[in-house]
Amino acid sequence: MIKLTIDNRSVEVPAGTSVWQAAKSVGIEIPTMCYLEGTEHFTSCMICLVKDAKNGRFFASCSTPAFEGQSIITSDEETIESRKAALELLLSEHVGDCEAPCQLVCPAHMNIPLMNRLIAKGDFAKALEVVKRDIALPSILGRICPAPCEAGCRRKQVDEAVSICLLKRYVGDEDLKSENPYQPQLAEFSGKKVAIIGAGPAGLAAAYYLQIKGHQAVIFEKNSKAGGELLQIDQEILPSEVVEQEVAQIVATGVQIRLNETINDNRFAELQSEFDAVVVANGTIPEESSAFGLKVTKAGIIANKSSYQTSIPKVFAVGNTLRASKLAVRSVGQGKEVATVIDNYFKTAEVSGYPERFNSKFGRLAEVEFIQYKKDSETAPRQKADKSGFTREDAIREAKRCMHCDCRNPESCVLRELSDRYQAVQKRFQSDERWNVEKFIHREGIVYEPNKCIKCGICVRLTRQHQEEFGFTFIGRGFDVKVGVPFNESVQRGLEKTAELVAKACPTGALSMFNMEEQI
Repeated sequence: MIKLTIDNRSVEVPAGTSVWQAAKSVGIEIPTMCYLEGTEHFTSCMICLVKDAKNGRFFASCSTPAFEGQSIITSDEETIESRKAALELLLSEHVGDCEAPCQLVCPAHMNIPLMNRLIAKGDFAKALEVVKRDIALPSILGRICPAPCEAGCRRKQVDEAVSICLLKRYVGDEDLKSENPYQPQLAEFSGKKVAIIGAGPAGLAAAYYLQIKGHQAVIFEKNSKAGGELLQIDQEILPSEVVEQEVAQIVATGVQIRLNETINDNRFAELQSEFDAVVVANGTIPEESSAFGLKVTKAGIIANKSSYQTSIPKVFAVGNTLRASKLAVRSVGQGKEVATVIDNYFKTAEVSGYPERFNSKFGRLAEVEFIQYKKDSETAPRQKADKSGFTREDAIREAKRCMHCDCRNPESCVLRELSDRYQAVQKRFQSDERWNVEKFIHREGIVYEPNKCIKCGICVRLTRQHQEEFGFTFIGRGFDVKVGVPFNESVQRGLEKTAELVAKACPTGALSMFNMEEQI
């Protein structure tokens, strides 16, 4: 046995143990991307850098044996900065989007590509579940939203954008017609209560997501019906029964709506005493309004842009109270976000901003890349619909036009998780030119996107270990080296035995299974 010190902690391990394993044995986490238990060492990612406390030198902990008397530092400022730089070097050649452009420009940040894939499979129930994670009023927004997501759709560069709004409307309408409409799983009741002033899109969405998270939401609405400005829209565009049905679905979760209740300054003060939090969502603030004593500008109530907290600590404001807008989807998105902020506030007693994750993105497609993205979609023209919306067949056909611009591995991608943790800057070491996107797709097997590969060598080691006839190997030399199948064989030939194994082990979205079960 040998003794060493890691972060001022005494550690005793068998001779031959790596520094990374020694740290792990006492619960000290050192991140890595190229290390895989059960395979030989292959130092490449340099994310596992640690510092020798005696001479200040950095080294890769996953492949360096520990020795007697060694003193290691794993998490000082200099070490953290070195890992961040290593990540940024990897990101400089990483050509791929964590989330599709359509999702990024959607004010509610809905997972549009996942909805499209589920519709394409004919799984409308799961598609609706995906929509309702971010949009509480899909049938309403499917009729009135100006579709900023479609402006961001990459299919628009090829021919015409995917009809995202009509697809969202289709799954929403199918649910409204169902004998057993979708009911979200509700968290256990927390004992917390939230007052929401206003039953427009922002207030309804805030109430819906707060209720799902286990907090009793009570909406106070001055009018005799819920819906706010939605009720003023032309019936030909948005029938009142659609509004009533979607409001009823929100009420079915346990949300309480108290109609014909006008909140004045005195009642507002009472709400702050009676409830654990208050959300102001009663629309544009008239000039003569006192705005309940909250700080305001000419635009509306002043609130933190990320947390929606106002000048009164447990009062939050969303929707048109902040700034007049005709984008109901923005109000719905803010309602969802403020519910998350309040939920975290109840759990931690601190107000923090709505959480945002790191997103790799590379911009517009080059024309030579169109064919790569069309491999993931069908070439049919954009489907047309009359005022009644899509038929089932049209919805499936239109959804299949989606080019799958998002990553197939966005939730478990180690590169994304670490870039988020270390606040990596993707453009720090990027050159003006990038590699063109390539996609090798087998619709009953593996998908390989080499420009997302970080050359960690895990797939090379696994295919060698499992004695693939061809397997993966490093091709080329120096900066031009790539991972691929030798002798110009197909990816399928290279991974006849190990496709699922290497897809699961890949630390990025470079390797994945085409028909992997969607995580919703």
